[in-house]
Amino acid sequence: MDSWAIWKAEIWTPCVRVCQLWKRRPAKTVKAHALGVLELRITKTWTVAVRAARRHVLHSKEKQEEVRGMMMEASFDTEESFDDPSCLAPQPPGSVSPAKRQIKEIKETKITTNCVTFPLPGEGPEQQLLKPNEWSYCDYFWADKKDPQGTTSVAGFEVLLQKQLKGKQMQKEMAEFIHERIKIEEEYAKNLSKLSLSTLAAQEEGTLGEAWTQLKKSLHDEAEVHLKFSNKLHSEVEKPLLTFRGDNFKKDLKKYDHHIADLRKQLASRYASVEKARKALADRQKDLEVKTQQLEIKLSNKTEEDIKKARRKSTQAGDDLMRCVDLYNQTQSKWFEEMVTTSMELEKLEVERIEWIQQHLRQYTTLRHETDMFNQSMVEPVDQLLQNVDPAKDRELWVKEYKTGEVRPVDMDI
Repeated sequence: MDSWAIWKAEIWTPCVRVCQLWKRRPAKTVKAHALGVLELRITKTWTVAVRAARRHVLHSKEKQEEVRGMMMEASFDTEESFDDPSCLAPQPPGSVSPAKRQIKEIKETKITTNCVTFPLPGEGPEQQLLKPNEWSYCDYFWADKKDPQGTTSVAGFEVLLQKQLKGKQMQKEMAEFIHERIKIEEEYAKNLSKLSLSTLAAQEEGTLGEAWTQLKKSLHDEAEVHLKFSNKLHSEVEKPLLTFRGDNFKKDLKKYDHHIADLRKQLASRYASVEKARKALADRQKDLEVKTQQLEIKLSNKTEEDIKKARRKSTQAGDDLMRCVDLYNQTQSKWFEEMVTTSMELEKLEVERIEWIQQHLRQYTTLRHETDMFNQSMVEPVDQLLQNVDPAKDRELWVKEYKTGEVRPVDMDI
């Protein structure tokens, strides 16, 4: 059997078979795992080639050089793409294989920040908002936010919780404002009532005296109106603002917080497992590469057995990485779903809070209009009496009451 027949039967044909297996690989094969499997096939082919060369080695120096050249042409880089014909060409020492060049040129399209994976800007299909044109919470709070000092990060969900707590505080401060308004109304009513009992100008007479008396009486009536206004402010505005979402509200927020925080912790744990599995796979692949290189230098059954063990470990590491990535993606999907659901719930709570405050502040303006209407009704009788004030009539009444005599003086006679 000549050299070409040996080459074709024992070296070239097995290599072609490996190439065909590679082309039929599943579309979704994880790259790291696929490389591990290919290393198994390729190393086996290499071993076959080496053994064939040893069996057919010739004693002459020229034949040895010929066989060595055939072995070089049969060698494959374990990271090369078998879809590229250049992979089958011999590579000069120190050169970078086409597959390695391709790997180096792969552009990252995703980035993991604080254990959450995001697409890089401008990479991949453009994401559509879950609720376009609504500025919904579920679309704008996925990333973490740096605090003002820039030392720590605040989760997007934490920002939503802070908004709820701030809303609760604003609601409380509004109630305090209304309470101060009530105190002013009560003090005002008290002073009006006290002033209405004043004896100042009590001796005014006539139509003007009647108007003055009615004016003082209207102060008492107005005091009653303001006292009722303050009571209604307390029952219909202040109290609802104070009692809306009591202490249980903060407990509910803590439940939301703990639930999402637990999911983030699980996600961080899964990501740590992925990184650990990724490092383990890299170590196993490096170990397999070292043992494969040792095989090139020294052929022995022990080295081949070590390669088999290293190959199995590399394959297992690839499987572990696939499993860890799958668990990570499942956990991130769960966190995503809960973030959408919970943020929508917080959005609904915020809408309810705003509408509740709006309703009761409108009640304040309604009561204020009613108070003005009552005050106007108190003023109308006074206004009517003031229109009827007649100085001539007052003079007539006063003269009749206090006249001292109608006979006028006359000249004295001599």
